[in-house]
Amino acid sequence: MPGADGGDGFAAEALSYIDSLYGTALRLTRHAPDAEDLVQDTYLKAFRSAAQFQRGTNLKAWLFTILHNTFRNMRRHDGRNPVDVDSDVVEQSANLSLHDQTPEQILTRATLDADLQAALDALPDAFRQAVWLRDVEELTYAEIAQVLNVPMGTVMSRISRGRRLLYNRLSTTPVGDRRQKADVV
Repeated sequence: MPGADGGDGFAAEALSYIDSLYGTALRLTRHAPDAEDLVQDTYLKAFRSAAQFQRGTNLKAWLFTILHNTFRNMRRHDGRNPVDVDSDVVEQSANLSLHDQTPEQILTRATLDADLQAALDALPDAFRQAVWLRDVEELTYAEIAQVLNVPMGTVMSRISRGRRLLYNRLSTTPVGDRRQKADVV
């Protein structure tokens, strides 16, 4: 059985997925501090349950399952608590510039074309999660089914429908609205 102490490499291997987990957490929460908390909670649970991890199975999929279950529990818990909104903070956040973003946010935004980013953000959560886990995190359908706790047929349907929605949104965007990339001479 692996141990959280890293003697068998469990901790090192688990921590090698931190960027992937953070990117997915950011997609789920859409808020950097919440994504950081979600990843931290995921690793806390993973290290506490390291003895339950079965050597030879996919550690990445196991971590994503913990991440998604933790996110679902957070949303369920947040749904029971009233939201406290400070309108001054909301107005100030609208004025944030690029230098106020975390390096992860800058990298994530920079690596995705603006149209693709907008199309992904517009997808319903179920489709966005399935497409992200398959096309960005490169999990198998079976692993995604385990992570999302849905049948594999549902995963296949969500990925197909999500990709179709992305295609339709991207193919109907007028050329004038698309970001033009400067040619380097």
